[in-house]
Amino acid sequence: MDYELIFLAAGQGKRMNTNQNKMWLELASEPIFVHALKPFLADSRCKHVIVVCQADEKHIVQQSLEKMALSASELAQIELVSGGAERQYSVKNGLAKCGAAELVLVHDGARPFVSLDMIDRLCETASCEGAAICAVKVKDTVKRVERGVVQETVDRENLWQVQTPQAFKQETLKEAHAKAAIDDFLGTDEASLVERLGVPIQVVEGSYYNIKITTPEDMPLAQAILGELEGNEH
Repeated sequence: MDYELIFLAAGQGKRMNTNQNKMWLELASEPIFVHALKPFLADSRCKHVIVVCQADEKHIVQQSLEKMALSASELAQIELVSGGAERQYSVKNGLAKCGAAELVLVHDGARPFVSLDMIDRLCETASCEGAAICAVKVKDTVKRVERGVVQETVDRENLWQVQTPQAFKQETLKEAHAKAAIDDFLGTDEASLVERLGVPIQVVEGSYYNIKITTPEDMPLAQAILGELEGNEH
């Protein structure tokens, strides 16, 4: 099934200890933003890419796109939209620009290692079930802590770390955002909004490589993952 993509690039560099948007940090001579976008541009099912960025950074996005040497048809499918004060509002701004596609994917531009296989699994499941997210099982022991003191060890058997992309029927995601606005609810991701509708959300296998670059410690890990992935291509 064809889909439209809301691509989130309006983040900041607070936890990266940098004075610039972390999306523009370079990984193997290309911005993180570019690595994260490439798989979707290579997917023929992706008919419209809505890049949500800070208003004063649209020129940086445009420059990055120009350096990618995209075809006229590829450039034509990309639209830039200003982001909001919170992730949820940025997605809402992107959703307002979606066309007629039944399926909408949301991806965080700080996750540069999404694969086409992952997108395939997500789209197939969301097309059939209406809502799907990528996730991986928690590996570590998890403890609930209050004021620095362990309260209990949480059973990790049913715990998953949620990633993006996330995929939803467009009408479902719009309904979820409308309800959140009425209820003055601020969620942490799109799934947290859709959950409030009572819509079952399917979990599909993500990848432990599909990290979100958030802190300085993530950059060496990202370099290592990129080297591993490039090595597997040869």
